[in-house]
Amino acid sequence: MGTATRHGSLLAVSDLHVRYEENRKIVEGLRPRHDDDWLIVAGDVGEFVADVEWALGLLSDRFARVVWAPGNHELWTPPEDPVRLRGAYRYGHLVGVCRELGVLTPEDPYAVWEGEGGPVAVAPLFVLYDYSFHAPGARTTRESMEFAERAGVVCTDEFMLHPDPYPSRAAWCAARVAHTEARLAEIPEGLRTVLVNHFPLIREPTRILRYPEFAQWCGTTATADWPRRFRAAEVVYGHLHIPRLIHHDGVPHREVSLGYPREWRLRPRIPGWPVPILAGPAGTTH
Repeated sequence: MGTATRHGSLLAVSDLHVRYEENRKIVEGLRPRHDDDWLIVAGDVGEFVADVEWALGLLSDRFARVVWAPGNHELWTPPEDPVRLRGAYRYGHLVGVCRELGVLTPEDPYAVWEGEGGPVAVAPLFVLYDYSFHAPGARTTRESMEFAERAGVVCTDEFMLHPDPYPSRAAWCAARVAHTEARLAEIPEGLRTVLVNHFPLIREPTRILRYPEFAQWCGTTATADWPRRFRAAEVVYGHLHIPRLIHHDGVPHREVSLGYPREWRLRPRIPGWPVPILAGPAGTTH
């Protein structure tokens, strides 16, 4: 386990999407309240490696510790990005960038937060999706995909997120589930956790999606028991762009997304401050 702190707050954001100038300005304004504040960044910082490096570098200079879990957008290989790496090779490159910046990744030892709400092991995860959150009425993954195609709902990942060297995104997900499960099992029995994954670890947050067919790009049923099994004090996720707090099976699950400007402009509060974790319902939205 990594270094701990006894002061400050544990804060979280996700889905910063800094290619949007308005979002970039919000990130430029993110600052800790206390010198010992930690910041969790739960994925979708941006699509270009340079943008991810800029944002995480800025934040790591300001916060006592930054913890990053990748989103699907970081794993895209956009045609305009000079970094042409794909799939697991792109992820590995981003891990290297983070380590140069002092940012913790899913490949590093889990750090222990001992401030408000601690001690907890802060565990950034990289678990993809395997299409097992089937569209309503679908009995198989193939049928679920057909439902989505008929509805005109196909995630851009199908064209931009490559699974190299794995034969499919589902196979990559299975490998990540096995790797991550083994690491979580090594956390000492008496220590609670904060589980951080870009995609929700359970199906329930996707129930309110405007387009329910999109759920199949939002997680895997293989992680459904992880919050209880690995003693989660809180689960932090993003991806859906629906910031809220729900409780399932006695565990709080908190989405901390900023989202696109067209989305956050409609919210009653102006975004710009990270969401407190382990702080009860006060941190429900931006």
